[in-house]
Amino acid sequence: MSTPTDDPLTRERSHLAASRAALRAMREDVESLDIKDVTANWVNAEVLARQIDERIKALADLSDTPLFFGRLDYLHAPGAEQAEGAEESKGRAAPSSEGRRWETGGRFYIGRRHVHDADGDPMVIDWRAPVSQPFYRASKKDPMDVGLRRRFGYTGGALTAYEDEHLSDPADPSGAATTSKLLQQEIERPRVGPMRDIVATIQPEQDEIVRSGLGGTVCVQGGPGTGKTAVGLHRVAYLLYAHRERLARTGTLVIGPNRSFLHYIEQVLPALGELTVRQATVDDLVGHVEVRGTDDAAAAIVKGDARMAQVLRRALYSHVTMPTEPVVVVRGSRRWRVPAYEVEDIVRQLLDRDIRYGAAREALPQRIAHAVLVQMERSGEAPDDRVQDAVARGSAVKAAVKQVWPVVDPAKLVLRLLTDADFLAEHAEGILDEDEQKTILWAKPARSVKSARWSAADAVLVDEATDLIQRTHSLGHVVLDEAQDLSPMQYRAVGRRCTTGSATVLGDLAQGTTPWATRSWDEALTHLGKTDGVVEELTAGFRVPTDVITYASRLLPHIAPGLTPVASVRENPGFFEVRTVDDTAEVVAACEELLRNEGSTGLIAADARIPALAEVLTAAGITYLSPGEETTEATRLTLVPASLAKGLEYDYVVLDEPQAVVDGEPDERTGLRRLYVALTRAVSGLIITHAAPLPPQLA
Repeated sequence: MSTPTDDPLTRERSHLAASRAALRAMREDVESLDIKDVTANWVNAEVLARQIDERIKALADLSDTPLFFGRLDYLHAPGAEQAEGAEESKGRAAPSSEGRRWETGGRFYIGRRHVHDADGDPMVIDWRAPVSQPFYRASKKDPMDVGLRRRFGYTGGALTAYEDEHLSDPADPSGAATTSKLLQQEIERPRVGPMRDIVATIQPEQDEIVRSGLGGTVCVQGGPGTGKTAVGLHRVAYLLYAHRERLARTGTLVIGPNRSFLHYIEQVLPALGELTVRQATVDDLVGHVEVRGTDDAAAAIVKGDARMAQVLRRALYSHVTMPTEPVVVVRGSRRWRVPAYEVEDIVRQLLDRDIRYGAAREALPQRIAHAVLVQMERSGEAPDDRVQDAVARGSAVKAAVKQVWPVVDPAKLVLRLLTDADFLAEHAEGILDEDEQKTILWAKPARSVKSARWSAADAVLVDEATDLIQRTHSLGHVVLDEAQDLSPMQYRAVGRRCTTGSATVLGDLAQGTTPWATRSWDEALTHLGKTDGVVEELTAGFRVPTDVITYASRLLPHIAPGLTPVASVRENPGFFEVRTVDDTAEVVAACEELLRNEGSTGLIAADARIPALAEVLTAAGITYLSPGEETTEATRLTLVPASLAKGLEYDYVVLDEPQAVVDGEPDERTGLRRLYVALTRAVSGLIITHAAPLPPQLA
């Protein structure tokens, strides 16, 4: 007769309790640190206190989040490289006591973060460590020296089930893969609240992208539900683990399409213990001017064209003029004369070096001053660097520099191009034709930079001009999500933020819903400045049910011919229905029907129909949220304009009037792409309601 301790589930629960206690002890150790006697001044104290505070936050134990989700039993001791990865990547050497665990194989619990006991022995291994990699990639065909892989099932934070795979079982020579029920349940688990991590469900093809090196740029083409956003975020977490010191110096950034999207994903990295990653939109990055205006599609397309960079460059350097007068410097009773031709040679040398406009302007006075020093030395004097600096700061040199290489304000430069037809024509000649020039010229000139009604595309032009004058700071790694909607000039703006670093580009060409949407990833990588980037494609759908993605894929031949359709790997086909309705009351009834299920519900509609639907929901006494707001058990319905649906997901979706979604866009292809996005937001079920005929492409 077995005792309770012989029960595997009881033993695993005991290890979970011990691991949580060890994590509490790790946190208490940090909280008890006394830094009064180890800091030299208040600045050091502030920095250290902030680091300690971040460490305490990173060691938080979330009661409803599993501390570990899997276990690996190795047949032999892992190699040295794997062993080093088992200790948390914080710059510490692995304790020698760990070696005892690896003498005859090893058992490792895989979780969201590293946890060790009082002796330094690991109780939970970070999912990013090399020793954890076989949890995602091992198979019966390639067991990677793993005898047993165990997955755990949780209800809330309580461990309630486990499932074993014997990967090196000689009694099963078939090598046939088996479907994990717990894995399927975790993938299909209802969503309430913001986006969550996928560390328990990362698939082999996703893991390869997540663990790709820091030095290379990766572009991920992924259809709806393939997990591309989660892969990008987990790659950031992995890179911070593997290259923490380097990225701590250079910084990381996640760029999303809008604030609602960023709010939706903002908890993923903190849940993995990463608190230092900045998140922003492209508009945030280029916020040199206040955006208060809008462009029509034709103007936005021209302003977003990469050719505008050449126009801006011409316009900027047109301010450099060749000198016509010598520079005369008075020092005491002596006068030193630098001829105009010599100053011109200096100016041409700086132009030929192709350095930033501002950097060249700063170098020019020193170059002129050096020419004066050469004359001084020839006359028998012995000037030093202090004399050269004094000459460079003198009024004569300053006046010459002001005339030859004047200061240029980037916003004023762009404003002049957009309001002065002659100035634009001069610098766009041979680049933009007359119609394109007329398209981007403002009908009503602005009095000043502050009073101008800048558009989002204008702000990107100002950012380009700013970089031409002074180099933009480069980060170590940038993640760019929903990239298919960016213009070439927006790609350039992002590329400036990682000129010396790398990028992860995420998107789906079929979901491009701007008139300037990306046509190919090779083209996008060129504008980004990462022509050596590798394009990877994810085609296995883990989120969208089979019936839903099959229906939505009817649009692919019309919006992205040649793109591989997503193949759902969900065992549950999901709930799918198309209903003809007479009025909005029946749309509300569909929402009420879906709200009886567990999880979140999204009502997606054309932007123009949102006010009417909001009114009907309120009259029916149904509370609802706006996109990006966090769902709760009490309020699980979100009213979503189709223009903001991209990147979001809900357990159940009611899609109102598909034809209205198509008609809400400037052209049919963009409208069908917007519809494709709306159709693929559901995780468990979709009801389409319509009074008007459906788009013929869905027939």
